[in-house]
Amino acid sequence: MLKEGTKAPEFTAEDQYGDTHTLAQYAGKYVVLYFYPKDDTPGCTKEACAIRDAWSDFADHKIAVLGVSADSVKSHEKFSKKFGLPFPLLSDPDKKILNGYEVIGMKKMWGREYEGILRITYLIAPDGTIAKVYPKVKPADHAQEILADIAALQS
Repeated sequence: MLKEGTKAPEFTAEDQYGDTHTLAQYAGKYVVLYFYPKDDTPGCTKEACAIRDAWSDFADHKIAVLGVSADSVKSHEKFSKKFGLPFPLLSDPDKKILNGYEVIGMKKMWGREYEGILRITYLIAPDGTIAKVYPKVKPADHAQEILADIAALQS
């Protein structure tokens, strides 16, 4: 996991509509870069829908939100349309972004350990540094937690 105050790694990836996104294009804005394991699974859906439901607050503060997983562009498109998600979901099937942001690690499910994508969010400041790291995300509460932190940073 990357540390607060470090420079956020640059990336290039396609979203659910085939549009290309880079970190550089968001220079001067806060960016919420949230990593999640898999489209259309319970926790990931809860997290995405909580952000969707708070979307006007993110937009009012001119905060960019980008979700990232290893799922395909097509999977992201289906997930986004199914739940009406108004923000880009970046596809990282070769795991370059996931590795760059150090979000692949050991997980446990039903007593079995395996390597997978950790649910971690980075709040990137307008200067391109990591302002806040969220290593243990609670999907339903995460959007409000981020908005409260940004309000504190902007005051």
